[in-house]
Amino acid sequence: MLVHLSIRNLAVVEAVDITFHAGFHVLTGETGAGKSIIIDALGLIAGGRGSADLIRYGCERAEIEAAFDLPLGHRSWQALAEFGISADPEESLIIRREIGIHGKSTARINGQLVNLSMLREVGEALINIHGQHEHQTLLRPERHLDLLDAYGAELIGPRKADYQAAYAAFIKINKEWNELRGTNQQALQMLDLYRFQLEEIASAKLKAGEDEWLSQEKLKLSHSEKMMDSVSQAYDLLYGSQGLEAVAKAISRLNEVSSFDRTSIEPLLEQLQTAYYQLEDAAFGLRSYREQIEFNPERLEEVEDRLDLISTMRRKYGDSIEGILEYYDKIRRETDTLENKDELLEKLQAQREQLLKQLLKEAAELSKVRQLKARELAEQIEHELKELQMGRTSIQVKLGLHEDPHGVEWEGRKVRPGKQGMDTAEFLISPNPGEPLRPLSKIASGGELSRIMLALKSIFARHDDVPVLIFDEVDTGVSGRAAQSIADKLFRLSRSCQVFSITHLPQVACMADGQYLIEKVVDGERTMTRVEELNEDGRVRELARMLGGVEITEKTTHHAHEMLNLAKAQKELL
Repeated sequence: MLVHLSIRNLAVVEAVDITFHAGFHVLTGETGAGKSIIIDALGLIAGGRGSADLIRYGCERAEIEAAFDLPLGHRSWQALAEFGISADPEESLIIRREIGIHGKSTARINGQLVNLSMLREVGEALINIHGQHEHQTLLRPERHLDLLDAYGAELIGPRKADYQAAYAAFIKINKEWNELRGTNQQALQMLDLYRFQLEEIASAKLKAGEDEWLSQEKLKLSHSEKMMDSVSQAYDLLYGSQGLEAVAKAISRLNEVSSFDRTSIEPLLEQLQTAYYQLEDAAFGLRSYREQIEFNPERLEEVEDRLDLISTMRRKYGDSIEGILEYYDKIRRETDTLENKDELLEKLQAQREQLLKQLLKEAAELSKVRQLKARELAEQIEHELKELQMGRTSIQVKLGLHEDPHGVEWEGRKVRPGKQGMDTAEFLISPNPGEPLRPLSKIASGGELSRIMLALKSIFARHDDVPVLIFDEVDTGVSGRAAQSIADKLFRLSRSCQVFSITHLPQVACMADGQYLIEKVVDGERTMTRVEELNEDGRVRELARMLGGVEITEKTTHHAHEMLNLAKAQKELL
């Protein structure tokens, strides 16, 4: 669970440190007080994208740090191990996020730098945030299949992986088949040009790096006479009276007097003797090199002709010999393809039909498990909705086929298999007995959508092992008994994970295990958001405000006391 959150210089928050506990928490306060900033901070901890716009005016950076206590077997520990991040399950997991004034963002887990994708993978295992408008996704049928697959991931996931492997193989062959089928007359006319180019490149017998060592050889051949003169003069100087002979005489003179001062002269003698041997080796090397210098005008002409040919080939076929050889391989493959088009088409057609058959088989298997999970999910949603004052509601997760007149034949229908399969999914609802099932987008109200989304979140929470669930005004559009049912549901949910909810409804707030007041305060000319964990008296005052508005009366205070007492009794029954 989340045990501590520290925020510095985020939007209107200057400095906030909050300690949390297990169970159900609510964040309350006036509209615009900054409640959503707390959610934004947790979103950044979970790997959300940061922006310099989030930094408090006049500050250089925003900082957010969160500490989590997690059970030993939680999947986030495995993710950290795979990333090579040191973590002791016996200690808290610390995530820190910083956003600089220039938009640069850094993230650390237990003090070790991680990139955003690594942070997001860990964050998704820790925090699940339900935004204010997330229930609107229920109005988009194209998202319903994702919800179904998420629900049935354990059974659907492996089938979906098999299908997507078959889909990738089919798409690859289908692309090759279509491209070859679309080969036009102009491409066939390129055959003669390709054959000429292949013959020209092949006859050149190019070798990688050849132009470099030929250029070096040309340089030596072009200056061989000057090289001979200079090397000969250097050799003669070394072997003349100014070279080795002079050094030998110097050694002899020092030998004559070395006995008078061995301590000083012997080191000098050793240096001169070493120099003599090195000069002698250099002289022998010069003599050998001089003998290898070649005067060969015919070879120079050959090298120049070869370099001219390579230069011509580079202008026509590539910037380098390697580029020319790559182009050669490319047109050789294209030539083989064009010369054997019919044979290749027949081969690709056979492969395509076989892969399509396998693809449709995998798609059908995937549809079967989706049908099974669709019925199960509908039953689960109906069960959850009974606890949310929608007990007479019927739900159906309707699966259909993605039909396309230009698609492939499957059981007498034209379908278009896509990356997710050939299925479509849509949630249908009948809020009242006797009414037909209709799409959510046609008849569901805002309050109904909120409760359906809460039902889904409750179901998913039992499957995905995420320890922190956050709801940003999930109770929008509801009141009365429906509001109480949402409060009860959030409380029940908090028995298996830590739940946070931003709410304006006293029915929801009074059911919380902990309540935090978010309010704006003005200090001089600066505005900042403050967070306070409320004690019993504080909760009464805040609930009274939520009930009565600005003015807190004796009646609203009494009502707030009564609501808290009733909530305590209700929680004991749940």
